[in-house]
Amino acid sequence: MAVDVQYWGTGRRKTSVARVRLVPGTGKIFVNSKDADEYFGRPTLIKDITTPLEITNTLGTWDVLVNVTGGGLTGQAGAIKHGIARALLKVDGDYRQPLKKAGLLTRDPRMKERKKYGLKKARKAPQFSKR
Repeated sequence: MAVDVQYWGTGRRKTSVARVRLVPGTGKIFVNSKDADEYFGRPTLIKDITTPLEITNTLGTWDVLVNVTGGGLTGQAGAIKHGIARALLKVDGDYRQPLKKAGLLTRDPRMKERKKYGLKKARKAPQFSKR
């Protein structure tokens, strides 16, 4: 499949990393060589992924090919959304304002807090008893 025009974008969320490629097409979305509906199974995650395309009114003009690793399904969906927004910026610089206004260009910095010694989890302490 020889493609002349393609745009790349890398998206990240939590521990997920998505390498997104936009190629001219009919609006199909493939995640790790599977259809997005088959890969995610949840309509909310599919809607989340297509948000940047809806904002820029380019929903049926690009095929989205994604390679995503790490994290869970929600984190991966967030990474894909970030990657699509970044790739759309390379397509047309005029998309920056609507994408920025929707908060799609900002990487979500929230990560799992590390476990501390002496505790059971990041903040959960063992039960305390005076006697």
